[in-house]
Amino acid sequence: MARILVTGGAGYIGTHTCVELTAAGYEVVVLDNLCNSRATAIVRSSELAGTSIAFVQMDIRDHLSIRRLLRDRAIDAVVHLAGLKVVAESFRQPLDYYANNLAGSVTLLKAMADEGVRTLVFSSSAAVFGGSADAPIAEDAALEPASPYGRTKMFVELALRDLARSDPAWRIGILRYFNPVGAHPSGRIGECPLAAPQNLVPYLCMVAGGRLPYLRVFGDDYATADGTGIRDYIHVADVARAHVAAIKWLGAHPGAHTWNLGTGEGASVLDVIRAFESVSGRSIPFRVVERRAGDVAKCYADPGKAERELGWRAERALTEMCRDAWHWQSRNPDGYPS
Repeated sequence: MARILVTGGAGYIGTHTCVELTAAGYEVVVLDNLCNSRATAIVRSSELAGTSIAFVQMDIRDHLSIRRLLRDRAIDAVVHLAGLKVVAESFRQPLDYYANNLAGSVTLLKAMADEGVRTLVFSSSAAVFGGSADAPIAEDAALEPASPYGRTKMFVELALRDLARSDPAWRIGILRYFNPVGAHPSGRIGECPLAAPQNLVPYLCMVAGGRLPYLRVFGDDYATADGTGIRDYIHVADVARAHVAAIKWLGAHPGAHTWNLGTGEGASVLDVIRAFESVSGRSIPFRVVERRAGDVAKCYADPGKAERELGWRAERALTEMCRDAWHWQSRNPDGYPS
């Protein structure tokens, strides 16, 4: 049984990925500095997994501690999810994003190289494409990120490819998420932003739950059917399954490999609002405000490569994503307890 280190394992994608990895027979160790998450999430992940998931509170920029952890826990592979991820915040605090997302990743990779751990799945993002790529977006589309956040992801991707070229022992999978939403069907784990929500579905949940008065729709003058931005929303459980598929595939495929994770279909902001209203039974008031920096009109994936190589495809529809997100919010109106 392989032992997997999941950085950022207390976060939204991380908790769901830990559950899927343990279900697939892997032993999981979580590393998280808890800057944007709660340790309670690991407790609940363990409950869903039916086994205790080890947790170490640590920062990925602590090179010596990471080395000791990799050695002492006999880690076989790393799923690297730790990172800051709010596009708007990255414009205000670019140095924080470069220090954590880029420098932190380099520190982690150095520690892995020092300890001979050379299998990695990296959490990237559709933000690496910016707004110039024509949808549906394939893996070979030009990388032109429109935000500091997107640039940090792109630079890590480039570093990973250089690393794989320098040493054929490396086995690296790069997963570009489009827009993960939803929650575990149990309602025990889900998205829990510690600050004001920036992504659409968590914001919808708070409006529907009466915690916020209305939803802000950032622009209705895009070149789309209803004027609002179109995104490829994908259930977080489907994203989590892709990490398991990537780990298995890398066992027989050295080098650096990239896959786009999406449904291959776009939904506008108004589409998501209507879907959420239908499953929640709540009316969602909204106001149109100015566009946000870094937002684009259309962004949805061509997920064909992931299906061909990994045998993976998204299984859950938009209504199921909204239903599970609302179930999580209804059961946990204040998020995870401290």
